[in-house]
Amino acid sequence: MKQATQAVHTGVYIDQSYNSVTTPIYPSSTYYFDKLGSHKGYDYSRTANPTRSALAKNLAALENGTHAQITATGMAAVTACMMLFKPGDHIIVGQDVYGGTYRLINDVFQSMGYVISFVDMRDINQVKDQIRPTTRALWIETPSNPLLNLVDIAQLTQLGKAHQLISIVDNTFLSPYFQQPLELGADIVVHSTTKYINGHSDVVGGTVITRDAEIGKQLAFIVNATGIACSPFDAFLVLRGVKTLPLRMEAHQKNAMALAEFLEGHKKVKQVYYPGLPTHPQHALAQKQMRGFGGMLSFDADLDHVDLDTLFAKLALFHLAESLGGVESLIEQPWSMSHASMSEEARIKAGITPATVRIAVGIEDTQDLIVDLKQALD
Repeated sequence: MKQATQAVHTGVYIDQSYNSVTTPIYPSSTYYFDKLGSHKGYDYSRTANPTRSALAKNLAALENGTHAQITATGMAAVTACMMLFKPGDHIIVGQDVYGGTYRLINDVFQSMGYVISFVDMRDINQVKDQIRPTTRALWIETPSNPLLNLVDIAQLTQLGKAHQLISIVDNTFLSPYFQQPLELGADIVVHSTTKYINGHSDVVGGTVITRDAEIGKQLAFIVNATGIACSPFDAFLVLRGVKTLPLRMEAHQKNAMALAEFLEGHKKVKQVYYPGLPTHPQHALAQKQMRGFGGMLSFDADLDHVDLDTLFAKLALFHLAESLGGVESLIEQPWSMSHASMSEEARIKAGITPATVRIAVGIEDTQDLIVDLKQALD
């Protein structure tokens, strides 16, 4: 089946009682046994739940995976992956990952004894130089948040396999519709389902997807043991949202390309970061490993001529808010918002400055968005 069909049909729970077209919400915390040792696949909802199972099947199919865990948040998904390892293990991480991921890995897991190296993963030699006998994994985010840097997934995962490393790819920015890391050699794919997969800014959640049966078994154990699975109601909302994923992603991309082209020609904009632009330094890589360029873009404003507070206040259609992936357009300053948890040194190293502005482009009318942004900049 094509992805548009999978998004609508895969995992839908067949309701034998009333022939419901949509997967029901099963809020029950526990399930009774027919007799000792005999039940109908579910015993306690922390371990497994029919609504959550339906979503797991759906998302695994969209990523061409076989095992998926559905977590309460995107950071819970990151936590589940990190708990595959132990203190003393060395993990190589992209230096420009999402601020929340950076905080969790750098401030929490590193303090627990994990050994972390943050590198520019665009340069494979930097990754090679950090590999040591205790290295266990590569943490890849592509496109990166917020500067839309790309990592050659096939190249890095091939390097990882040569050294028996687990390659983990955060695919949140593109969704399975525009990029499938497992097809490019990744062992694990992570998403914040809060973003494009749900697409309506009304739920937080995450998922971890793999094709490896042993990794899948370990992740299931971790999610159950730590109690970080999402609720049935949240799973239902994501199941509802994912049905329109292909349509939404096409609309996001169309608008993002138009805004990127507009911003690139504006005198008060110094640089635009969007992989769909031919001027993006990794445009060729984007064409090779991505089926689309996504709905995220960033730009560096000319702060000699633009006051960001004034810019944000003048906008009517772009809400000043963190997060992304919803149908509405959002705008923010990563320096003080989404990446504020990173140290100033780490932000500068990643290329983030006070002039950097990130836009999560929604699905509104293209011309309306351009007109609004133009009047605010002018």
